Amino acid sequence: MTTATDANGPGTEPGMESGAEPEPGTESGTEPETVTPEAVRRFLYREARYLDDREFEKWLECYHPDAEFWMPAWADDGELTRDPGTEISLIYYANRGGLEDRVFRIRTDRSSATSLPEPRTGHNIANVEITGRAGAVVDVRFNWFTLYYRYQATDTYFGTSFYRIDFSAEAPLITSKKVVLKNDCVHHVVDVYHV
Repeated sequence: MTTATDANGPGTEPGMESGAEPEPGTESGTEPETVTPEAVRRFLYREARYLDDREFEKWLECYHPDAEFWMPAWADDGELTRDPGTEISLIYYANRGGLEDRVFRIRTDRSSATSLPEPRTGHNIANVEITGRAGAVVDVRFNWFTLYYRYQATDTYFGTSFYRIDFSAEAPLITSKKVVLKNDCVHHVVDVYHV
C-alpha cells in the first residue's frame, strides 16, 4: 500500500505502481514464481479464521510491526479519500501498535460500543489475485464479505482488500493492508473484526 510519500502518489494500490500487471508467475517476465496463489489463499483464510474465532492475539501475529492498516472513507464526490494523513478514514493505524491497542480495548471491555455483547462474524473471501511480486513479497487483491450478528440482528459488510504480504520469513506477514468498504452507510461503528 502506498502512502502520501510514495512516488506514484497517494491511493495507489499495491502492485499497481508500474501501471502494468506482470505475466502470471513472473515479475516483469523474468523471475520465477516463488509464492503460489494457494499459499496466499491459505494465509488469508487463516487471518479471517482468527477474527471469526476471536483469536485476536493470533490475528495480530499476521502483521509486521510496521504494517499500515487503512480503510479510506468515501468522499462526497463518490471517490475514496487518498491520504490518511490529511483526509478522513474509517480506520487508520500507521503500524501494528495501533492494532494492538485496539485489541487491548476489545479484550478489556474498554470499548463497549463495539465489543459488548461479543459480536459473531463470518468472513468469506473470493477472487484472490496476486497483482504484483518482488521475490517473496506479493501484492494481493481480493473481494470479501462478512456476516455480522449482534443484538439479534444480522448485518453484511462487503468490499475489496489490497494487501502486501512478505513470505520471506517462517510465517507470512502483512506489511500493508488497504480495505475498501463498499457499503459504508452502516448502523454502527465499523471495527477491525468486520473487515
